[in-house]
Amino acid sequence: MPQQEHWKSKIGFILAAAGSAIGLGAIWKFPYVAGTGGGGAFLLVFLLFTLLLGFPLLIGEFILGRKSQSDAITAYKKLAPNSGWHITGIIGVVTSFLVLSFYSVVGGWIILYLFKALTGGISGLSQDQFGPLFDQIIANPFATLAGQLIFMVLTIVVVAQGVQKGIEKASKIMMPALFILFIIIVARSLSLDGAMEGVKFLLVPDFTKLTSETILFALGQAFFTLTLGASVMVTYASYLPKTQNLPSSAMSIIAMNIVIVLLAGLAIFPGVFSFGMAPDAGPTLIFSVLPAVFNQMPFGVFFFIAFLVLFLFAALTSAFSMIEIIVATMTKNDPSKRKRFTWIIGMAIFIVGIPSCLSYGVMADVKFFDKTVFDLVDFAVSNVLMPLGALLISIFIPLKIAKTDLFNEMKQGSKVGKTFFNIWFYLLKYLTPIAIIIVFLDALGVFNLFADR
Repeated sequence: MPQQEHWKSKIGFILAAAGSAIGLGAIWKFPYVAGTGGGGAFLLVFLLFTLLLGFPLLIGEFILGRKSQSDAITAYKKLAPNSGWHITGIIGVVTSFLVLSFYSVVGGWIILYLFKALTGGISGLSQDQFGPLFDQIIANPFATLAGQLIFMVLTIVVVAQGVQKGIEKASKIMMPALFILFIIIVARSLSLDGAMEGVKFLLVPDFTKLTSETILFALGQAFFTLTLGASVMVTYASYLPKTQNLPSSAMSIIAMNIVIVLLAGLAIFPGVFSFGMAPDAGPTLIFSVLPAVFNQMPFGVFFFIAFLVLFLFAALTSAFSMIEIIVATMTKNDPSKRKRFTWIIGMAIFIVGIPSCLSYGVMADVKFFDKTVFDLVDFAVSNVLMPLGALLISIFIPLKIAKTDLFNEMKQGSKVGKTFFNIWFYLLKYLTPIAIIIVFLDALGVFNLFADR
């Protein structure tokens, strides 16, 4: 029987799991949704939902993984045999595959921008030239496919080395580097004239800008930023020993995620306001607005390169977790099969992601439900599969695992008392499913139907 892989250290697991959470959701998506959602008010609601809903669900996924010591699909079969609940793990595997198929496209964009910056391709451009530059880059089929392939190969090479020598080792380097680079960039951003306007926008809530749509979007962002619902954290926790403190680990990951979200906002919004740009530029904020901001700073190209490097680190650490759940499921945690299956799965993801990669170029006119392939896959994952997976997990845990067993599993490695456990249990059993259903219905446009009447 092949030996089950495991994390070498507690900090290695925390950094790897935090890396899974701190990816494009925190650095790319959060700043632009906060910008369009009004800044401080959105941030406050997001933090509230992260603590009240994301934290309990994260502990829940940890419990499932460590208790079962199995891959995402087998975990549900072990804990609820002959019940059909393993469909939750299947949804997680499919979700991770699809996420990485379009996620790798954005990873490729980062690599292309990094190449442009290193070769002087962004120096001397005026503020209004960065938008067309972004459109030009993502419309080039050969360049974007090359960028996507390089991103996937980097991901494959690390994950093929295994949990300890690959994912954990890379995370121990990338995550501290990410924090150091972020602090340098934030310090530079805060030194700009007029930077405090950006700080106020991010940190001072203006509740007049808070709408029901903003609240629902913050709720969804709290789940998606933590990679919840795809059973990724179930897989990562399956490599844990019983001595690991699950609530403490979950809180460490939540705290790191919140810090990165704040740092991302403090890196971007002071510069945006300092140079009189719009904070609600949407998904292109980082790729078209941010380069223009850096370009107007002294040594701006250096700081932009540093930002792109940390952005790439964050994207890769998330990609590691997404491919790992599939590799673990296909190999049944047999290390002897890891390298072969990682390359097969990685190349399959690259091939499936080609239509998404070409969605802004030669396939721009190919649309389904008025969406490009990239947008359709993003919508299906973010608004259907992830909420569905999170809902099933929040129902499964209190329904199929005895409350006493849950308490005993949580208590191993920690000193949690009955009060903490009961609060966690009822938040997960009642509040989390209701919140997820609201997000799910909103994503399907149910509330819009009532509003239109």
